[in-house]
Amino acid sequence: MTILLQQLRDGRSIHGVCEPGFEQVLFAFRDNFEHNDEVGASVCLTYHGKPVIDLWGGLRDADTGAEWERDTISLVYSCTKGATALCAHMLVDQGKLDYNARVVDLWPEFAAGGKTDTTVAMMLGHTSPVPHLREPIKTGGLTDWEYMTERVALEPAFWEPGRRQGYHGLTYAWTVGNLVRLAAGMPLGALFAEQVAGPLELDFHIGLPESEERRVAPMIPPAPSEVNFASKFFRMATQQPGSLPNLFLNNQGNSDFNSRVVHAAEMGSANGITNGRGLAGMYAPLANGGGTLVSPRTLAQMGRVSAATHEDAVLMQPMRFAMGFMASTDNRAMGAESVILGESAFGHVGMGGSIGFADPSAGISFGYTMNRMGAGILLNKRGQALVDAVYKSLGWRSNATGAWLA
Repeated sequence: MTILLQQLRDGRSIHGVCEPGFEQVLFAFRDNFEHNDEVGASVCLTYHGKPVIDLWGGLRDADTGAEWERDTISLVYSCTKGATALCAHMLVDQGKLDYNARVVDLWPEFAAGGKTDTTVAMMLGHTSPVPHLREPIKTGGLTDWEYMTERVALEPAFWEPGRRQGYHGLTYAWTVGNLVRLAAGMPLGALFAEQVAGPLELDFHIGLPESEERRVAPMIPPAPSEVNFASKFFRMATQQPGSLPNLFLNNQGNSDFNSRVVHAAEMGSANGITNGRGLAGMYAPLANGGGTLVSPRTLAQMGRVSAATHEDAVLMQPMRFAMGFMASTDNRAMGAESVILGESAFGHVGMGGSIGFADPSAGISFGYTMNRMGAGILLNKRGQALVDAVYKSLGWRSNATGAWLA
């Protein structure tokens, strides 16, 4: 079924394609606009490698009234980590990286401050001891590659390597990102463009060319009323200066993520720019054996949970990670943020609620992007409603166990 145009109640519209059997995703997408304050968004689903959902709608720019078009792209924040991790796994497949190797064998400067025994796998799985930087990042520092890699290399360990799990919300760009650069002999953004985005014909950029800036949807901050200030994360972020939650939210070098300078930088943790089609397209080979990206053996490593904890040292809630990817994490019982997928699924959310993932057991890949951010780090009700609609369309039974079951 081709959806040429669906009018919403306020005059905005939804465009795209919805194949028979997947109408529940279309309905959830439309419901987000009509009842959940969606402004502009895109969603894409592939099933056994074939696109079955490719929808976009609403406004690209709420200030000007410009519509979200087929080629509109937006910042996907930490969804970028999935792309960075993929590049690292590809280098493992090519014999240029080793999960069990010490980081210092490739990057000697990283030995400073008690980090000598950190391994590549620890960096991928958020158990390396550099989840953030203690001292203030200079204004504009996040876009200065040499400055940030030096700061990360010299930062004293927050814990003994591998002994804790702490989300590397920003530093992932210069931990895993620098390993990719050193192993590949070229920048992460260039490697991703050459070996992933180019061959797969993805509109996905880590370091956006200026010629594409006009297509970017400005991100809209979350409404303060949506923030759960009672959560342990936000209590520490707002009341405990120097704590990891506080550093994560506040020590960002006064960066404006809607600015051209941030869009142009190489920041493999937080500044990827794409749309639902780009995210689903990146994960499609990983949902179907690895394709030309990775071998089945490496693919099995990518999706396997490698670190799980009842309290992530940064996010202050339970989290489950594969090496570079998030796994299904159900925190509904404690009122904390969740991302509920199939048990074999792996991918990554972006701050505000975007997500891309593969589920090899279901043969699906999925991408959702938007410009109005939710208040959290993981999924909010808009993204989770779309994910739930995907699994319901496949006839899967329930997510009551913490992951969707067939």
